[in-house]
Amino acid sequence: MTGTGIAAAALGSVPRAADAAAALPPFDLASVVTQWQLEPVPTVLSVWMAGLYLLGVRRLRSRRDRWPWGRTLSFVVLGTGSFLLATSSGLAAYDTTLLSVHMVQHMVLAMLVPLALALGAPVTLALRTLPATPRRWLLAVLHAPVVRVLSAPPLAFALFVLTPWALYLTAWYDATLTSPYLHEALHLHFVLIGALFLWPVVGVDPVPGRVGYPFRMLLMVMTLPFHAFLGITLMAQKELVAGDWYRGLAERTGLQWLPDPAADQHLAGGILWSTGDLVGLVFFLVLFVQWARSSMREAEREDRRIDRLEQQDRLRPQQGSLP
Repeated sequence: MTGTGIAAAALGSVPRAADAAAALPPFDLASVVTQWQLEPVPTVLSVWMAGLYLLGVRRLRSRRDRWPWGRTLSFVVLGTGSFLLATSSGLAAYDTTLLSVHMVQHMVLAMLVPLALALGAPVTLALRTLPATPRRWLLAVLHAPVVRVLSAPPLAFALFVLTPWALYLTAWYDATLTSPYLHEALHLHFVLIGALFLWPVVGVDPVPGRVGYPFRMLLMVMTLPFHAFLGITLMAQKELVAGDWYRGLAERTGLQWLPDPAADQHLAGGILWSTGDLVGLVFFLVLFVQWARSSMREAEREDRRIDRLEQQDRLRPQQGSLP
């Protein structure tokens, strides 16, 4: 069935998201806060992720082991906080009403959340704090063949850059608008696909798929055209994404302030294009800093090695002259 057919078949039974849209005021920046509602699944996931991470940090500090505050802030505040913001704030309240708002949510979940979680190094924290048996289980998962295949750079890159094309140019997106379960699954999908690609590229954890910094920079360069071209495609095409859904939304919900669907899709494409490039620059900055720090650590190790060799050379004649 085509995307139009799926959306049309669902018009008789508008899902929970469309029912809730009937009371929405016109969207503005204040709506992100005023339309906040705690959704059960993302709220529970956020609390569990942040709680387990903080528990690990507490266990480390009880042993007087050091754990950088920056990693904690990245994972707990920026990572899980952004996930909760995207799935429970006004971004979530309007994500089936305005394609442009959904696109902001998409970029937060697919790029910002995975980046922040990866910089928090939760795998390293788990390996340092878990008991022996759970640690072996975690290592077994990390070294499982399916994980190695999925995290291989070519496959992870393909999934990351091609998933948005498949989502917005097929019936997939239509289905997520008409099914609350698929809608929630899409949010998790964005995070998982983003993490699969970005964790080995910008993360510090010992996960499969890690490559050298030059290849990481190349991968990031290669992602930029895909987001830009998709954004331009959405802006230029006359056919609406989920056209039946958005064209009939005003009638079903009574929201007279809704913009023209074509204009909103044009805005959504512009958001995808511009924010993709902006987040790409952030990734480049992160990679540059990591590469510079890695080079400095390598230079320090080399200096220490040379110092040891010079010290051995100085001691060798003295030892040979002893009676």
